[in-house]
Amino acid sequence: MMLTLHTKVAQADVVAAQLVLPYELREKCRLRAALDTGEEVAVFTVRGTVLRDGDLLTGEDQRVIRVVAAPEPTYKVTCADAHTLLRCAFHLGNRHTQAQVGDGFLRIRADAVLKEMLAGLGATVVEEMSAFEPESGAYGGGHGHHHDHGPLAPIPLRQKIHRPGDPK
Repeated sequence: MMLTLHTKVAQADVVAAQLVLPYELREKCRLRAALDTGEEVAVFTVRGTVLRDGDLLTGEDQRVIRVVAAPEPTYKVTCADAHTLLRCAFHLGNRHTQAQVGDGFLRIRADAVLKEMLAGLGATVVEEMSAFEPESGAYGGGHGHHHDHGPLAPIPLRQKIHRPGDPK
Protein backbone atom coordinates (compact mmCIF):
# COMPACT_ATOMS: atom_id res chain seq x y z
CA MET A 1 0.00 0.00 0.00
CA MET A 2 1.29 3.46 -0.93
CA LEU A 3 2.31 5.82 1.87
CA THR A 4 -0.15 8.72 2.15
CA LEU A 5 1.10 11.98 3.67
CA HIS A 6 -1.56 14.36 4.97
CA THR A 7 -0.50 15.89 8.31
CA LYS A 8 2.16 18.51 9.12
CA VAL A 9 4.13 18.05 12.32
CA ALA A 10 6.26 20.71 14.03
CA GLN A 11 9.23 18.48 14.86
CA ALA A 12 10.46 14.91 14.75
CA ASP A 13 13.25 12.93 16.36
CA VAL A 14 13.65 10.80 13.24
CA VAL A 15 13.08 11.77 9.61
CA ALA A 16 12.58 8.67 7.46
CA ALA A 17 13.11 10.22 4.03
CA GLN A 18 12.97 13.40 1.97
CA LEU A 19 10.40 14.51 -0.57
CA VAL A 20 12.29 16.74 -3.02
CA LEU A 21 9.94 18.87 -5.12
CA PRO A 22 10.08 22.05 -7.23
CA TYR A 23 7.73 24.87 -6.17
CA GLU A 24 5.18 24.05 -8.88
CA LEU A 25 4.56 20.63 -7.27
CA ARG A 26 4.75 21.94 -3.68
CA GLU A 27 1.67 24.08 -4.34
CA LYS A 28 -0.49 21.18 -5.60
CA CYS A 29 -3.12 19.80 -3.23
CA ARG A 30 -3.07 16.28 -4.73
CA LEU A 31 0.23 14.80 -5.69
CA ARG A 32 1.83 11.45 -6.42
CA ALA A 33 5.60 11.56 -6.08
CA ALA A 34 8.66 9.53 -5.09
CA LEU A 35 10.74 9.96 -1.95
CA ASP A 36 14.54 10.14 -2.17
CA THR A 37 14.45 6.44 -1.22
CA GLY A 38 12.44 5.66 -4.38
CA GLU A 39 9.24 4.83 -2.47
CA GLU A 40 6.08 6.24 -4.04
CA VAL A 41 3.87 8.49 -1.90
CA ALA A 42 0.56 10.29 -2.23
CA VAL A 43 0.27 13.78 -0.74
CA PHE A 44 -3.14 15.25 0.17
CA THR A 45 -3.40 18.87 1.37
CA VAL A 46 -6.16 21.43 1.62
CA ARG A 47 -6.44 23.50 -1.55
CA GLY A 48 -4.23 26.56 -1.21
CA THR A 49 -1.65 24.86 1.03
CA VAL A 50 1.96 25.36 -0.06
CA LEU A 51 4.57 22.93 1.19
CA ARG A 52 7.69 24.84 2.22
CA ASP A 53 11.30 23.71 2.40
CA GLY A 54 11.76 21.96 5.74
CA ASP A 55 8.09 21.13 6.36
CA LEU A 56 7.60 17.76 8.04
CA LEU A 57 4.75 15.50 6.90
CA THR A 58 3.37 12.25 8.27
CA GLY A 59 0.58 9.79 7.53
CA GLU A 60 -0.98 6.57 8.79
CA ASP A 61 2.28 4.74 9.53
CA GLN A 62 3.67 7.70 11.56
CA ARG A 63 6.92 7.96 9.56
CA VAL A 64 8.01 11.57 9.16
CA ILE A 65 9.08 12.88 5.76
CA ARG A 66 10.92 16.19 5.24
CA VAL A 67 9.91 18.39 2.29
CA VAL A 68 12.92 19.76 0.41
CA ALA A 69 12.70 22.56 -2.17
CA ALA A 70 14.35 21.25 -5.33
CA PRO A 71 16.78 23.50 -7.19
CA GLU A 72 15.09 24.82 -10.34
CA PRO A 73 15.85 27.38 -13.06
CA THR A 74 15.48 30.84 -11.53
CA TYR A 75 16.71 34.40 -11.94
CA LYS A 76 18.27 36.27 -9.05
CA VAL A 77 17.48 39.97 -9.45
CA THR A 78 19.70 42.57 -7.79
CA CYS A 79 19.94 46.31 -8.23
CA ALA A 80 22.40 49.10 -7.45
CA ASP A 81 19.92 50.70 -5.04
CA ALA A 82 16.74 49.95 -3.09
CA HIS A 83 14.58 52.25 -5.26
CA THR A 84 15.39 50.30 -8.43
CA LEU A 85 14.76 46.97 -6.67
CA LEU A 86 11.38 48.27 -5.45
CA ARG A 87 10.50 49.35 -9.00
CA CYS A 88 11.36 45.83 -10.20
CA ALA A 89 9.18 44.31 -7.46
CA PHE A 90 6.32 46.63 -8.42
CA HIS A 91 6.51 45.67 -12.11
CA LEU A 92 6.71 41.94 -11.29
CA GLY A 93 3.69 42.26 -8.99
CA ASN A 94 1.83 44.21 -11.64
CA ARG A 95 2.27 41.13 -13.87
CA HIS A 96 1.15 38.78 -11.06
CA THR A 97 4.57 37.14 -11.10
CA GLN A 98 5.44 34.99 -8.10
CA ALA A 99 8.61 36.31 -6.48
CA GLN A 100 10.83 35.34 -3.60
CA VAL A 101 11.92 38.34 -1.56
CA GLY A 102 15.43 38.05 -0.14
CA ASP A 103 17.81 40.38 1.65
CA GLY A 104 18.61 42.79 -1.18
CA PHE A 105 17.36 40.57 -4.01
CA LEU A 106 14.31 39.11 -5.70
CA ARG A 107 14.13 35.61 -7.19
CA ILE A 108 11.71 34.60 -9.92
CA ARG A 109 11.26 31.59 -12.19
CA ALA A 110 13.36 31.84 -15.33
CA ASP A 111 11.45 33.78 -18.00
CA ALA A 112 13.21 35.52 -20.90
CA VAL A 113 10.53 38.23 -21.30
CA LEU A 114 10.74 39.17 -17.61
CA LYS A 115 14.54 39.10 -17.75
CA GLU A 116 14.47 41.67 -20.56
CA MET A 117 11.97 43.87 -18.70
CA LEU A 118 14.04 43.76 -15.48
CA ALA A 119 17.27 44.57 -17.32
CA GLY A 120 15.46 47.52 -18.92
CA LEU A 121 14.60 48.76 -15.42
CA GLY A 122 18.29 48.67 -14.50
CA ALA A 123 18.45 45.33 -12.69
CA THR A 124 21.20 42.74 -12.82
CA VAL A 125 19.55 39.40 -13.63
CA VAL A 126 21.59 36.23 -13.06
CA GLU A 127 20.43 32.75 -14.05
CA GLU A 128 20.84 30.16 -11.33
CA MET A 129 19.58 26.77 -10.19
CA SER A 130 18.08 27.52 -6.79
CA ALA A 131 15.28 26.52 -4.45
CA PHE A 132 12.31 28.79 -5.18
CA GLU A 133 10.31 29.97 -2.14
CA PRO A 134 8.04 32.81 -3.35
CA GLU A 135 6.05 35.02 -1.02
CA SER A 136 2.58 33.83 -0.11
CA GLY A 137 -0.17 35.98 -1.55
CA ALA A 138 -1.39 38.85 0.60
CA TYR A 139 -4.64 36.96 1.16
CA GLY A 140 -3.05 33.52 1.36
CA GLY A 141 -2.72 33.27 5.12
CA GLY A 142 0.91 34.26 5.60
CA HIS A 143 4.21 32.52 5.05
CA GLY A 144 3.39 29.13 6.52
CA HIS A 145 5.74 28.89 9.47
CA HIS A 146 2.82 28.15 11.78
CA HIS A 147 2.34 24.42 12.05
CA ASP A 148 -1.02 22.71 11.87
CA HIS A 149 -1.20 19.66 14.09
CA GLY A 150 -4.21 18.04 12.47
CA PRO A 151 -4.62 16.55 9.02
CA LEU A 152 -3.97 18.99 6.20
CA ALA A 153 -6.94 17.41 4.46
CA PRO A 154 -9.37 14.67 5.39
CA ILE A 155 -8.87 11.29 3.76
CA PRO A 156 -10.99 10.49 1.78
CA LEU A 157 -11.40 14.07 0.72
CA ARG A 158 -14.96 15.42 0.75
CA GLN A 159 -14.57 18.80 2.38
CA LYS A 160 -16.28 22.16 1.91
CA ILE A 161 -13.73 24.87 2.59
CA HIS A 162 -15.35 27.94 4.14
CA ARG A 163 -13.73 31.20 3.21
CA PRO A 164 -14.31 34.53 5.01
CA GLY A 165 -16.48 35.88 2.15
CA ASP A 166 -18.80 32.85 2.02
CA PRO A 167 -22.42 33.36 3.16
CA LYS A 168 -23.12 31.74 6.56
